[in-house]
Amino acid sequence: MALDAAPLADGFGRRFHYLRLSVTEVCNFSCTYCLPNGWKKTGPLSFLTVEEIGRLVAGFSGLGLSKVRLTGGEPTVRKDFNTIIQTVAAAPGVAKVAMTTNGWNLARHTAEWRASGLSHINVSIDSIDPETFHRITGHDKLNQVLSGLDLALAEDFTAVKVNAVLLRETAEAGFDAWARFVRDRPLAVRFIELMKTGDNDDYFARHHVKAQGLRDWLERNGWTPAPRAFDAGPALEYRHPDHAGAIGLIAPYAPGFCDSCNRLRVTARGRLRLCLFGDGGVDLRDLLQDDDDREALTGRIVTSLGGKSAGHSLAVGRSGDLRNLAQLGG
Repeated sequence: MALDAAPLADGFGRRFHYLRLSVTEVCNFSCTYCLPNGWKKTGPLSFLTVEEIGRLVAGFSGLGLSKVRLTGGEPTVRKDFNTIIQTVAAAPGVAKVAMTTNGWNLARHTAEWRASGLSHINVSIDSIDPETFHRITGHDKLNQVLSGLDLALAEDFTAVKVNAVLLRETAEAGFDAWARFVRDRPLAVRFIELMKTGDNDDYFARHHVKAQGLRDWLERNGWTPAPRAFDAGPALEYRHPDHAGAIGLIAPYAPGFCDSCNRLRVTARGRLRLCLFGDGGVDLRDLLQDDDDREALTGRIVTSLGGKSAGHSLAVGRSGDLRNLAQLGG
């Protein structure tokens, strides 16, 4: 099916070519803004199987989807993660297979994942100062993560990017360091404005800073906006003639942030989420048990889009039932 004929559209004319698929809720880091006390098991770990993931992605790709991002939790804690990559990459019509990772396993498996069909990597690195990284993540693994990042850059991935949550303690003072970091590295570092969730009210009040501060810094220092791909995520990236890499920002509190939404989410337990900051979701798992359920699956997905709202309600303090980002994969 041609991409421009994709029937995955909502009532506001937005087209959806991009699926963020969580494969686990488990995370082995304890980041202050997400899981400050570490991940705790609260029930059976009944996450989607490889077979269920294959049927799910085949259903979405049949509707014109062309990009899948594997998330968590930390997706690479799954022992079958490489098989998941192979399964997703084999789906007809899927041109991009991406993942978001904390990078702890990157150095050991980068080449293997690339050979299996992974095309894009985003590594979460909230600071390149070792002490600050340790304080935020709970782990003294910055050198290990950076080694994996540089190995990934040496492979022929379509894109390697870094995600950093924008925090008061790492704001403007750290922008110069990140600019030096991308001077010779052909990667994008994107700062994500801290978002309020059900479990981080006090933390949000202490650490939230507006993304406008980064935008002002970029413009003062000669960085200019770069064009966005049709299936890009929400980041606005900036480039500088003296730097190989880019710096970007994701500003969910900015007016009109949801106007260009092009992505849907499925949780590790098989629920379709129309918005990160929504409630509940639509269960798809009962239609992932047999190949013969493909038509019913795609029908449920298309019908569900009628319930997608124009935007989230973060500006008025409502984040839906999202407790933390590991719950849904961000």
